[in-house]
Amino acid sequence: MTSPVIAPPPPTPRRIPNLLHLLAFLAVTFFCLLLCEVLLAALHPHDILGTLQNQRLQLFANITCYVLALGAAMLVFPLFWRRSFSDGIAWNAAKAGPALAVLGLALGFVTQAGSSLLPIPKKLPIEKMFQAPGIIWVLTAFGVLVAPLFEEIVFRGFLLPSIAIIVDYLRLPRRLDALDEWRLADTFSPPALIFASLITSIFFALIHAPQLGFSWPAVALLMVVSLVLCYIRIRTGSVAASTLVHACYNLSVFITLFVSTGGYRHLDKL
Repeated sequence: MTSPVIAPPPPTPRRIPNLLHLLAFLAVTFFCLLLCEVLLAALHPHDILGTLQNQRLQLFANITCYVLALGAAMLVFPLFWRRSFSDGIAWNAAKAGPALAVLGLALGFVTQAGSSLLPIPKKLPIEKMFQAPGIIWVLTAFGVLVAPLFEEIVFRGFLLPSIAIIVDYLRLPRRLDALDEWRLADTFSPPALIFASLITSIFFALIHAPQLGFSWPAVALLMVVSLVLCYIRIRTGSVAASTLVHACYNLSVFITLFVSTGGYRHLDKL
């Protein structure tokens, strides 16, 4: 009696996350945000417009949305990737050392000093949120802990590699074995990484443009910051590393705000 032939397991995908994965993650995020807004409207049925304009409620909705989207991604994507979510996005927490925290703080303070030399309006839309009663401490926690984590996973975890994958595919030589080599490889060419970093940084800066009142010098400066974060991500092979730099960059902004307003006691002076 012959033993049954056991088929080998399918190969583990290497070219991840790709553009479809990014679009799926953004779709999950949009669904979570829509769910949060519907729940808020259901809790305040007589003042839906006021709920949508309430900065405190919208901040909590964003926090909940980000947590739900990341939780769903951690459950769903490993089923397609056949590896953990952290491996798929190249989290690599061991690469996020204390030196990167210092780098993030230094980058933040240098950027703030440089922005004072640029023709940037003194009053920016984002500063209005700082003045909402009782929101500043929650906003600080969100800006230092939640927002950098979510944004780095989106931009450096999903978008950057997905663009690099496309660029390397388009640059494949006309050989029969080139496609197989591309599928099996788990690295990117320098031109692909450079192009992906530029596109990622453009999107990163533009998505923050409304907060900056579409002040293009400020947007350009933020694009430079994003290029630094892309370099950290590529150099260390770690999204955790770029997240730590991003978090400490944001922390420097809140430290400056804390000091300049006497411990958040004089936010009305912004």
